[in-house]
Amino acid sequence: MAIEQTLILIKPDGAHRKLTGLTIDRLDASGLEMVAAKMVVVSEKLAREHYKALSDKPFFENLIKYIRGDFHGIKDHRVLAMVYRGDNAIKKVREVAGATNPEAAVPGTIRGSFGRITTAGQFENVIHASSDPADATREVALWFKADEILP
Repeated sequence: MAIEQTLILIKPDGAHRKLTGLTIDRLDASGLEMVAAKMVVVSEKLAREHYKALSDKPFFENLIKYIRGDFHGIKDHRVLAMVYRGDNAIKKVREVAGATNPEAAVPGTIRGSFGRITTAGQFENVIHASSDPADATREVALWFKADEILP
């Protein structure tokens, strides 16, 4: 049994399309416990730090614009940042989320149900979920102070 914490962000497309409640329902149904949640205005600095491992990719600048809400025409759009905890939380959340590419996501997953690719080729995949234990530790610490997370 591996009790883990993982970061989930409901991205601007998910919030803009009013998918926040449906997304939380699916995460809660996984049996994991939400131990932190807050609305965050994603600064340029936070976005770049969050995605720093992808900074050498050709789509990096679009990731920054996307997480900051620029593709949805909402300046300083807020995202809902959450921490879920439980047995194998990272794997469970990634299973509930589905594949990053919405077209490859299994039907019934969050991205399989609600994700889409725009005519401009931009993935709108509703949520971010930490990919592995090292990312989860780094991301939770980046988005939350220790006293913002329930013990």
